[in-house]
Amino acid sequence: MSKHPLIAQLEARARAALNLKELCFSIANDSYGLLNFRQALVFAGDGKDGRLQTISGLARLAEDSPYLLWLKRIWPGLQPHFGGKPAWLTLKHLPDAPDEWREGWQEWWPEGVYALPLARRDGVILGWACFLLDSPPSDALHQATLQLSQSWSYSWEMLAGTPRRGLRSRWRAMSRTRRTLVLCCLLLIPLIPVRQSILAPAEVVALDATLVTSPMDGVVETIHVQPNVAVQAGQLLFSLDDTVLRNRLAVLTQSVAVADAELQASTQRAFDDMRSKAELSLLSGRAHERRAELEAVRAQLERVKVRAEHEGIAVFADADDYLGRPVSTGERIMKLANPDSAGVLIEVPVADALILDTGADVKLFLTVRPLSPLRASVFESSYQATLSDEQVASYRLKAEFIETESHARIGLRGTAKVYGQWTVLGYYLLRRPFARLREWTGW
Repeated sequence: MSKHPLIAQLEARARAALNLKELCFSIANDSYGLLNFRQALVFAGDGKDGRLQTISGLARLAEDSPYLLWLKRIWPGLQPHFGGKPAWLTLKHLPDAPDEWREGWQEWWPEGVYALPLARRDGVILGWACFLLDSPPSDALHQATLQLSQSWSYSWEMLAGTPRRGLRSRWRAMSRTRRTLVLCCLLLIPLIPVRQSILAPAEVVALDATLVTSPMDGVVETIHVQPNVAVQAGQLLFSLDDTVLRNRLAVLTQSVAVADAELQASTQRAFDDMRSKAELSLLSGRAHERRAELEAVRAQLERVKVRAEHEGIAVFADADDYLGRPVSTGERIMKLANPDSAGVLIEVPVADALILDTGADVKLFLTVRPLSPLRASVFESSYQATLSDEQVASYRLKAEFIETESHARIGLRGTAKVYGQWTVLGYYLLRRPFARLREWTGW
């Protein structure tokens, strides 16, 4: 039997394909000179996993076209009728075909479809090449296409590479002893001991800090220090506006002078007038009252300027946040922190909370030094959850550094990893799903 002259060319083009897309394009288009088809379709995969790969004459498939939607619906049911081997199929071979098949076939397809399975050397089908023809191919043409399909199959197998075996096939290929070992390992993995841990936002704070508050109601006039700078004992920190107090001081000074003058005049009249003598006690009390008010205003003026009680670091956000702002008595303005008492403040969300003992280990990963964690130890935990800066209900933990850390500057932020008690891996992985399940079901 002589070889068809186009076979060699088609085989060469198949071998020259660099990927599956080029191979499918060659199968669907270059074979026109051999089969003179109406249309060629190339499907990748077999059975329900089959998907349309290429249509002759189209560089790109229109996924939403009625024809392609019809092809996707009928191909899984039409494919078994080929029996996994080259076959010629028409509507006469499908007496029980659904009406949808018949209507689409009569509208878009010619007399029949000639299908060639493209399989691996071990018999696993990789794809299908379907040619829509007006009549079945001759015996000589059938033999030629069978020979060509072997070259297509081999090229497809080489381009697809070694297939990945599924879990089911791997499981079936195992011996009984190996299956038993795998099952034992799967049962033992959840029992591996692990240490519980949580990740939470953290900040370096001063454990030994004094609150600097407003001594009275007033308006902040000047902040005399910069944020996070060292201050000395007695150094001026901030001052309140004293305009109102100075005006009151001037008024009370005049009031004291008037009260003293009235008292002196009444004392002189008391020698001759008995009624003036009776008013001496009233005028004397009024003079003492004015003088007490004057001393009170002077004392308030002395407290307008707030000074540092001891050495430390002035910790606050920004001076502009306070300038010109009215404050009330006891309102915090800043903190005076001991720079040698840096610690860690950790805000643990309630959903991530663990049972933590005093002395629990902490690793602090600062944002400025993410690759150099700092070690610390928990020494205090809040009893009740409060809202964090992100408005999340959280427990507050305080930890102290195990060693003196020169890089732990007050105000730095990062992420803390807090270690809890030991448990098994299964509980560690399923703790939060179990908690959420109880919330939903109420068990």
